[in-house]
Amino acid sequence: MKIYYVIVKYKLIFNLIMAKIYPQEALKGSKILPKKETIQFLLNYSKALNIFKVGKKSIEVLAN
Repeated sequence: MKIYYVIVKYKLIFNLIMAKIYPQEALKGSKILPKKETIQFLLNYSKALNIFKVGKKSIEVLAN
């Protein structure tokens, strides 16, 4: 019973700390969009990346 009390108390303290760090107003309206350069970089990287399976291993080759 004592262990259960400690776990419940810890969760309550953790939730109170998280509530102070992340206020609800900040989470509601924030919409994060990536830059066009970031999207272009990821697309170019994925086009240049080749993965070959050799036995149980995989080899990643990036062709620039």
